[in-house]
Amino acid sequence: MNGTHDVFNQPAPLVDYNLFETNRPLRDALKFNAPSLATAELSALGATLGSADMQTHARLANTHTPQLHSHDRFGRRMDQVEFHPSYHELMKLATRTGLHGTPWGNPHPNPLPGGEGINKPGASSPPLPQGEDGGEGSSPHVLRAAGFMLFTELEPSTLCPISMTYAVTPALRSNAAIHAEWAPKLTSRAYDPALKLFSEKAGVTMGMGMTEKQGGSDVRANTTQAAANGSDAWGPRYRLTGHKWFFSAPMCDAFLVLAQAPAGLSCFFLPRVLPDGSLNAIRIQRLKDKLGNKANASSEVEFENATAWLVGEEGRGVPQILEMGTMTRLDCALGTSGLMRQALSIALNHCAQRQAFGKPLIEQPLMRNVLADLALESEAATALSIRLARAFDNSADPHEQAMARLLTPVAKFWICKRGSHFAQEAMECLGGNGYVEEGGEGIMARIYREMPLNSIWEGAGNIMALDLLRALRKADAGAALARELAPAKGAHPALDRLAAALPTRVEEMATEMEARRLAQDVALAVQAALLYQSAPAAVFSAFCDSRLAGNWGQAFGTLGAGADFDALITRAMPR
Repeated sequence: MNGTHDVFNQPAPLVDYNLFETNRPLRDALKFNAPSLATAELSALGATLGSADMQTHARLANTHTPQLHSHDRFGRRMDQVEFHPSYHELMKLATRTGLHGTPWGNPHPNPLPGGEGINKPGASSPPLPQGEDGGEGSSPHVLRAAGFMLFTELEPSTLCPISMTYAVTPALRSNAAIHAEWAPKLTSRAYDPALKLFSEKAGVTMGMGMTEKQGGSDVRANTTQAAANGSDAWGPRYRLTGHKWFFSAPMCDAFLVLAQAPAGLSCFFLPRVLPDGSLNAIRIQRLKDKLGNKANASSEVEFENATAWLVGEEGRGVPQILEMGTMTRLDCALGTSGLMRQALSIALNHCAQRQAFGKPLIEQPLMRNVLADLALESEAATALSIRLARAFDNSADPHEQAMARLLTPVAKFWICKRGSHFAQEAMECLGGNGYVEEGGEGIMARIYREMPLNSIWEGAGNIMALDLLRALRKADAGAALARELAPAKGAHPALDRLAAALPTRVEEMATEMEARRLAQDVALAVQAALLYQSAPAAVFSAFCDSRLAGNWGQAFGTLGAGADFDALITRAMPR
């Protein structure tokens, strides 16, 4: 520094480490929910995601944001979005990992990235045993959930088209002809961003278009019209005229959209390139300038007699999107859990190296309380998210069906609500360094801007609370919850009190006014029961003492003095 000073006491960035092997809460959640799951590929993926090269791709994809080209230089419409090459590298990694289609497709020849065959398209690996959905391993949704969480730690924006592809693929079964032709491409591990006919591509992605200016989450207020236009090999064909206000990942190969047909709101398959090779009439008006999620393009579009095909029955659009919403809401919980883990890891890495007032920050009592409290929150989020994924893997079991209905809105509501507070506290651990956009610690600012999205996307908090009330109207909801909490009975008096009261509250809930409070309490009770079964005693007792027994303040870092801070922090360390 030209003799003015030496730079010291600045922590080395958290880079070139294995995101999976150092995440003990995730590994323990997998052992509990999927004991026979082979994790070697997750370990290989964790090493790849923690590398300096991939962190650089994540930074560049968010620095050089998508650019819309509505017309070419001759004035012809193009409606194309240009992405930085690093965006495509991230998409290639996510698709090669199978995060978009593992539960729906047969095993593919390409291995998960990170091992010897990474970036070698011709590489092969022995096929893994198929789960009940034909996916990899005995727990394909849990396997995919773990990979999704790990990838979110690196870069969450690119997972938007990945998540939507995961969600729409099973919904396409309602149009057997389209599903037969598109499903193999949707589950392929090849990534091809080119704008061309799907039959000429090795792999494709799909998106959704639901909300409009006047309605938002109230999709029944949609005004986009669908007029019958004959029929062909893909079934009833329509012309769509209208708009969509939030149309994310507009460069996907096709979309499921909602429009008003003669029989009511219906679901339609809308490809970007029509079967004859011509471009569909999807007009991208502009890209959203969002708070975060910068690498992902979110757009406003208009349909000018765009060609689409019916999926399911006319007038049954809402049930179709509810099925898809269940999948994407799982991903919201998984994504926020992954962001929590990364924010915690960065904070721990910083505090372990940074000296203040004569010793490392991590040894200062108040900072230890903050870090231990954040570690508790992160592990509880991981436990609940992976438990929800397990319910998807056992959909034939009546209890698991009930838990999927109950826990999807609960997990999405509670985990995502906690995310923004969590990111702010983790950022504060870094001081001013956490508030800047550059360098390794600039990841924290990106996480902070990203956190609110999962709470808003796919139904904000009130929508989740209303979905919980709908789930409670199903038979035996209270009994299913009691069964879920039973293994932890007698483990902690505060949990026993809450568990005893919840079934009655579930059965008697008749008003929307307390639905958010109920969602919170169900989440806390299930998290506590899961931690009792999968985490060390120090984690379970500290969680119950603080979250359930009231020995806690209104901010992170207010655990009681009796918590085992050494155990909580050591368990969470990323190195």
